[in-house]
Amino acid sequence: MGIGVSVLLLAVGAILAFAVKATTIMGVEVHTVGYIVMAAGVIGLVWSLIVASRYRRTGPVDAVVADQPVVVRQAAPVVDERPVAPVVEHRHAAPVVDPQYRPTDGV
Repeated sequence: MGIGVSVLLLAVGAILAFAVKATTIMGVEVHTVGYIVMAAGVIGLVWSLIVASRYRRTGPVDAVVADQPVVVRQAAPVVDERPVAPVVEHRHAAPVVDPQYRPTDGV
């Protein structure tokens, strides 16, 4: 029983309990039937709210779109295309340029 049905039962029960002038119809007390229907509406409403509160999320929810690829673009590293002379390092001396290095593109 959902919230809407529970509210409908409450309304029908209130009409039978308070708005109908007849007290008995074919041996049935109309006001008592109204109170019973209102009680069923209250019980159904409480039950629906308890069940609905179990499935409600309390924290933030991340939106996830399924079946769509995720594209991650990384910045390409900057590559210096100019030839650089290799450096020969000696343990106790300052770095020196290799004297036998010759650039291939004539720069």
